Amino acid sequence: MRRLVIRLIFSLLMVVVPLVAVFATDTTPQLGLDLQGGISVVLAPKEGAKVESGTLAQAVNIIRNRVDSLGVAEPEISQQGDNIIIDLPGVEDREKALNIVGQTAELRFRGVLQTLPAENVAVTTTTTVPESTTTTAAGGATTTTAPASTSTSVQRGSVTQGQATSSTAATTATTAPTTTTTVPATTPTTIPQLTGIVETTEDIPDQEVVLPVRKGVGEDTSPRLRLGPTLMTGRDVKTASSVYRTGEGWLVLLNFTDEGFKKFQDVAQQWYLRQVAVVLDGVVQSYPTIQTQRFDTNEVQITGNFKESEAKDLALVLKYGALPVPLERQTVQDVSPSLGKDQLKAGIVAGLLGLGLVAIYMLVYYRLLGIVIWAGLLLAAGALYVLTSWLGNVIGLTLTLSGVTGIIVSVGITVDSYVVYFERLKDEVRSGKTIRSSLDRGFSRSFRTIFAADLVSLIGAGLLYLLAIGSVRGFAFFLGLSVLLDLFVAYFFMHPLVSIIGRKPAFTKARWLGISSGLGIKEATA
Repeated sequence: MRRLVIRLIFSLLMVVVPLVAVFATDTTPQLGLDLQGGISVVLAPKEGAKVESGTLAQAVNIIRNRVDSLGVAEPEISQQGDNIIIDLPGVEDREKALNIVGQTAELRFRGVLQTLPAENVAVTTTTTVPESTTTTAAGGATTTTAPASTSTSVQRGSVTQGQATSSTAATTATTAPTTTTTVPATTPTTIPQLTGIVETTEDIPDQEVVLPVRKGVGEDTSPRLRLGPTLMTGRDVKTASSVYRTGEGWLVLLNFTDEGFKKFQDVAQQWYLRQVAVVLDGVVQSYPTIQTQRFDTNEVQITGNFKESEAKDLALVLKYGALPVPLERQTVQDVSPSLGKDQLKAGIVAGLLGLGLVAIYMLVYYRLLGIVIWAGLLLAAGALYVLTSWLGNVIGLTLTLSGVTGIIVSVGITVDSYVVYFERLKDEVRSGKTIRSSLDRGFSRSFRTIFAADLVSLIGAGLLYLLAIGSVRGFAFFLGLSVLLDLFVAYFFMHPLVSIIGRKPAFTKARWLGISSGLGIKEATA
């Protein structure tokens, strides 16, 4: 008896406590396109475009990263044949969304002209200005002293290959006069206001622009960079990979095409000890410093105290920065929020109507045990709401109309579990046993049947989820989730509750609502 009470309390706590937390934090399920409204876009490769194996999968990943910047709650992006289907629920700026998902943006390399703070923040800096140069002539050796040091600030990463230094000093001994050049002094100056530069996230190739730095790169204030015209594009990149090396940590190895490597050599000459930004979709992904004027091999190493995730993300940007195949829109379908709300309302009404009819029938047929079915369905519904809300906020699970359909279908499976148990009780009692002695034996035998039936439903839902595409997967997921909850409720709630009330004569022998009348047996056998 004590074990039954513990199981019953456990089941209630596992559902009621999270349910209260969900309501207290105002956490709600994420609704899909068909319930919330939004847009659905179908993209396909342009006519004549070469589509290689895995190319569209790369395009899907890139589009998904772009869509994430829109703040869309769980967009559904999938590949169907040569088409890419993009469902964006709850989109407010339709044109912006369409531009982002369809543009075949290039990965660009731009020289960094100036580092700027966040908008509306004034800044001063110190630059090197020559003050005086003194030359002294004397007999004997000739010594030429270069500036003591030239320092370069590195915001994120550095490109290194071979020997790279930020200070130079050379000494040559001869029998000529000595010439000494003083190191230039420094004076503070103020960064001038930008004029004639459009501050925009639109990555205009042949213009100077001011673009933001990707969050997590550079300073915590997410600075902006003034960038020169495009030096190279993603077409010059052959491949990129992230590797870990002892003593150096995570870094990115970049390989160019033959023509791209020639361009990069010119860039290295021009931007030696200066920063070059890697720009994608109008956002600076990284801006390392060129630390050598010539690269001997076509393997450029980008370092900068990267975390593993940062190195992999940068490698992905460099390798698949632009869409690998030109795409064009096939269709754009608007789903209005009012239509989604109507569909949700219709689905809820249909579900409640079906649930109400089932509840009434169970109450008339099983009497008190019908109330147990009601309680079990409410507990399962509460658990399903908690899981849907929690998964929606953690992994972006969305509830679609097909998911609502899967939940409604699962009601029949759940009720079947109660019917199997109660009918087994009838058989046990009719064989001459009392209700009290039949409770545990009947459940142990019926639970094997319940488990087998639910396992078949789980296998079907699992296969459907793995093999199907689109909204059918939502149906399969919520069907499978509901079946798992049915097993939980049957073992931890249904059996303990029925066993507890079945041991009380007041519940078994009541004239109309009693368990005896619900099982259709004489009171004497109770």
